[in-house]
Amino acid sequence: MGTRPDTHHEGWPSHPLEAARRAFGWLTRGPEPLSIDGRCFDHLPERNIPLDELGRLLLSTGCPREVWDQVWRHVIDRSRLQEPSWTIAAVGLALPMLTRMAAGLTARFAQDPRDIHAEVLTGFLHALATIDVTRAGIVNRLRWAAYNAGYRALIDAIDAPRPVEEMRWQSPPLPSGHPDLVLARAVAAGVLTQTEATLIGQTRLEDTSLIEWAAAHHQSYGQTQRSRHRAEQWLLAWLGEQVKLTPRTAHDDPTPHLAANRLALRSGPDTPGRSR
Repeated sequence: MGTRPDTHHEGWPSHPLEAARRAFGWLTRGPEPLSIDGRCFDHLPERNIPLDELGRLLLSTGCPREVWDQVWRHVIDRSRLQEPSWTIAAVGLALPMLTRMAAGLTARFAQDPRDIHAEVLTGFLHALATIDVTRAGIVNRLRWAAYNAGYRALIDAIDAPRPVEEMRWQSPPLPSGHPDLVLARAVAAGVLTQTEATLIGQTRLEDTSLIEWAAAHHQSYGQTQRSRHRAEQWLLAWLGEQVKLTPRTAHDDPTPHLAANRLALRSGPDTPGRSR
């Protein structure tokens, strides 16, 4: 049994994801690190596997997705039995995904990102306690919940009024060139719904395919493909309007065009068989 981390120590990280990383480290150190029995799962070594090693095994290229579901079902079941160590374990196993996601959401966010990163973690924990573990695609649904929570926090932060002394614009500036912020501003402007922005963000900017997204949201592939194409056309039209409304800066600030390119938007429909 690992020693409980001293969260009151002055060296304890103030960043929520770093604090989670520290706590996970406590569970995986010492002579008896928190482990799973690999004999209970397909394609894993037939021995006790410490959780830090387990995380590396799950991320290896040869690990089938069905093993992810088996392992995550076990971890979530243990967490729901009110075993705090396994809740920390779940967060630790998800940290590569959560850290990358949080960094992407706030890459061009000028303010302190910790509140947004905390919401990413909160969204993940809420899903950990509530998602249906009998369905496939557990990791994808956990990721979507975390991303969605962080996205809402980002939109709220962008939309929040700033103190008068911090105002430097007579009108709102063009969206930042980072695609996540472009999508967040499009939601704030009413151009996209949050679901549409998340669909574009996850299937264009991350490694979620349309097929995976459709399955996680109980939609057909064709319906999801049409929804994304329609939302992308609205986004392109809005970005074009931003250029027209700010002609003096359009030459110096190619944000709309860069954002469209980085989001891989196309003016025509997706080609048949395309899954991203």
